[in-house]
Amino acid sequence: MAAFTGKVAIVTGGSAGIGRAAAIAFAREGAKVVVASRRNKEGEDTVQLIKQAGSDGFFIKTDVAKAADVRAMVEKTIATYGRLDYAFNNAGVIEEKPGPLVEQSEETFGRIMDINVKGVWLSMKYEIPEMLKHGGGAIVNMSSVAGFVGFPGLGIYIASKHAVIGLTKSAAVEYSKSGVRVNAVNPAAIETEMLGHVAGDNPEALAQMAAGHPIGRIGRAEEVAEAVIWLCSDKASFVTGHSLLVDGGYTAQ
Repeated sequence: MAAFTGKVAIVTGGSAGIGRAAAIAFAREGAKVVVASRRNKEGEDTVQLIKQAGSDGFFIKTDVAKAADVRAMVEKTIATYGRLDYAFNNAGVIEEKPGPLVEQSEETFGRIMDINVKGVWLSMKYEIPEMLKHGGGAIVNMSSVAGFVGFPGLGIYIASKHAVIGLTKSAAVEYSKSGVRVNAVNPAAIETEMLGHVAGDNPEALAQMAAGHPIGRIGRAEEVAEAVIWLCSDKASFVTGHSLLVDGGYTAQ
């Protein structure tokens, strides 16, 4: 029997990239998966992949920066499946045109913080009470290697990912005795649409990124998904408040 049979997971930002890979991984472990995203077609495509992996799921259009959307996401999950055991709060954006901090706009700051930080907080705000009703659960928040280091030209994004680590630690301390474990996953460069936002189609930029990782390459979404699954599993039962680097050795240099 798969490890997550009879369990239910929510994946925000599940329409592509790491979110989609995690949704499929949850399904392969037997969990029913709720896919939340702003993109309808891509979200529904993920649901089809979940079903192909042998489980069940549904898509709900969600802007994690809006409390009403996040509340509806959790309410529909409970109405459909009756419980919530795992959440991967993955939705995030860069949307910061690389450049000096002083040249960024207030609108850019607000948008990044709304999705990357407020979205994680809102997700936990509505997920945790439902997990407590069934004795606990496990949450993984999407941070980044940018939650550990700074890069020139992406100061707002980096600040948002540092903030996710702070939220993760605080939530872990608050709810660990109640059976809810809260961790973060912190990838370096991963082959996703978001990477294209930073590097574009510039092969030299991609090669430079790959060379920056001691392992010698850019990571795959599935590799991050496996870390998420482990953090949610009973194999990580004594792990909470932790930020797990999946960075090909980037921060070891």
